[in-house]
Amino acid sequence: MANLEYNTFAPVLVTGATGYVASWLVKRLLEAGFTVHAAVRDPSNPDKLKYLNALAESLPGNIQYFKADLLEVGSYAEAMQGCAVVFHTASPFTLNPDDPQKDLIEPAQSGTRNVLEQANKTPSVNRVVVTSSCAAIYGDNADLAGVSGGALTESDWNTSSSLSHQPYSYSKTLAEQEAWKIAKAQDRWQLVVVNPSLVMGPGINPFATSESFSLLEQFGDGTMSAGVVDFGMGAVDVRDVADAHMAAGFDPAAQGRYITSGYNSSFPEFAEILRDRFGEAYPFPKRTLSKWLVWIVGPWVSEGITRKYIARNVGLPFKADNSKGVKELGLTYRPLQTSLAEMFQQLIDSGRLSE
Repeated sequence: MANLEYNTFAPVLVTGATGYVASWLVKRLLEAGFTVHAAVRDPSNPDKLKYLNALAESLPGNIQYFKADLLEVGSYAEAMQGCAVVFHTASPFTLNPDDPQKDLIEPAQSGTRNVLEQANKTPSVNRVVVTSSCAAIYGDNADLAGVSGGALTESDWNTSSSLSHQPYSYSKTLAEQEAWKIAKAQDRWQLVVVNPSLVMGPGINPFATSESFSLLEQFGDGTMSAGVVDFGMGAVDVRDVADAHMAAGFDPAAQGRYITSGYNSSFPEFAEILRDRFGEAYPFPKRTLSKWLVWIVGPWVSEGITRKYIARNVGLPFKADNSKGVKELGLTYRPLQTSLAEMFQQLIDSGRLSE
């Protein structure tokens, strides 16, 4: 990443500061000497804050905690006071919600609205960085058939997801669209959006509850021992996503959206990388399940694996063009092997996986 000149006089706000991506962003900000206003749901819970506190003890910046709720209007007013840059990372991530509207759509859309409308009321704010997702750019791998050049770019939007099909992707799309609507209605602060693909790599909190950890755990705990689904997706290291946020927040050239995805990968490639690194110590999948078998069995395994989802994703590759971020922000990406091996080793070291 290009060297950035930081003015650390003004504090910066990070929403959802204890999150998987947000924790690494907080680390980068503390390393640069910033005062971080960390917005969290419960600042009185020492277990939730201990990993961030440990960072603050050893790094030049400092951290202040503020209680905030995504769905509460005005909840970020105190935390945002005096901040020049706002990083809005807080958003729900669950692939099998009980109530998609309540669990995903409302928190994502209303949360974005509450944070950005507060930016409208806070004169010190001059830039807002929103953590969106590649899920706001596409819904299914089948969507790539209609993309010019065969690779997703920042000009693409997800038009195939809905409340009943890929609701998580739908929530990210609506939330980002809400952000751009609010940003374009004013001219005081600038909006920059980071669109990561599947985020992997070790967490600041080794017991993080991110879906990414749950996914990688399934590769090694026997869940996939019968075989892995041929599902293509982008992958990116969490530390590179944090670096992308820093560039989006402080590089004067940053503008618009940035696909933040290091590799066009797949579940079979994940399995191969893990087998090569950890050998036979864990029951990694050795075969790729046929699409017809997934078609028959998938809906019985999980409600989220519908036949429409299978038809539009299994056996179809993912491809995204990350050149905008590389050229404009100087983003670089760690090897996928490094991200997966260090994340899996953390699962072992923390006791979440045993041989």
